[in-house]
Amino acid sequence: MTLGAKLANTGENPHESNREGTYESTEGIMMRVFFKQLKIISILVALVAPTVFSGNVSAQLKKSAVDNWMISLSNWQRWGAQDELGSLNLITAETRIAASRLVKSGISVSMAHQVLTEAAPDNGNPYEHEMTSVGSSPGPWSGDSIGVSYHGYAHSHLDALCHRFHEGTMYNGYSEDEVTGEGCGKLAITAFENGIFGRGVLIDMAAYKGKQWLELSTPITDADLDAWERDTGIVIQSGDVVLVRTGRWARRESLGPWNVAAESAGLHASAAAWFKAKDIAMIGSDVALDVFPSGVEVYTHPVHLIFLVAMGTPIFDNLDLEAVAQEAQLQNRWEFLFTSAPLKIEGGTGSPLNPIATF
Repeated sequence: MTLGAKLANTGENPHESNREGTYESTEGIMMRVFFKQLKIISILVALVAPTVFSGNVSAQLKKSAVDNWMISLSNWQRWGAQDELGSLNLITAETRIAASRLVKSGISVSMAHQVLTEAAPDNGNPYEHEMTSVGSSPGPWSGDSIGVSYHGYAHSHLDALCHRFHEGTMYNGYSEDEVTGEGCGKLAITAFENGIFGRGVLIDMAAYKGKQWLELSTPITDADLDAWERDTGIVIQSGDVVLVRTGRWARRESLGPWNVAAESAGLHASAAAWFKAKDIAMIGSDVALDVFPSGVEVYTHPVHLIFLVAMGTPIFDNLDLEAVAQEAQLQNRWEFLFTSAPLKIEGGTGSPLNPIATF
């Protein structure tokens, strides 16, 4: 039922006649109209508040809305039937040269979190780090062994476009059958083997809202993004690498780890169209990008679904944006040269990495 229909069903009309057949004073009529209008406003608030004001985004968006966005926001065939780069095609020789000119102070900042080797509510797959050689035993060298299952909610990594399927297909119509026990035959992380070099833009949504971190399950909507762009004067451009800070790591440092997959601030699915209109190349955040709960029927990760499968936009998950946010605040600059490169893993579904912002 539409919002208009919901209001129509209340039977309220501030201009209807007095059904008692009696006359009212002008003051009485005005008061009656006022309270009926107040009731309508209350209905509007009740309808809108769960999405806009509540920290808990229980399902308000229909599955069909996401299904429609999967079509209307699609980049399939945009760069040809054989394309495996997706929106990374928007980073060109020209945008790289332009991005290089953003370096003014020469200060560089890591945007990867320290590897986490201990299990926690947000880290079901800790890094395995074992020393294999120490000092003079067995020789004058030190060495170690590192292992990780990096997808999830703890480790800084980049999702390849083969990481997500929808109804049997991946980005650009490639079949999920391309993914076998030997790896991804198409859309693997090696599609990005030449690295990422472009204009990075930090959307520090926590700081914009005057907070150290956004409250759990706070959805970031297109309205939030419009307001941020209007108030900061920062314009997202075609080919940008956009990073959204919720303050997740600041909260973890202060209050301890929690189950990020159950409750975390992040992008609401309705924000996807905003980024598509900007023609961004890549996106990332300090969480797993999606708000949890998602606020969408059926789909738990609708933002990942739209970006990876429909738009072909690679996602950086679990970046640590605390240091870059501090440097951006210090310099009063939220754009910088973004550089990174995934491990060259044949058939890989993604890669851990250490993105760098250079101001």
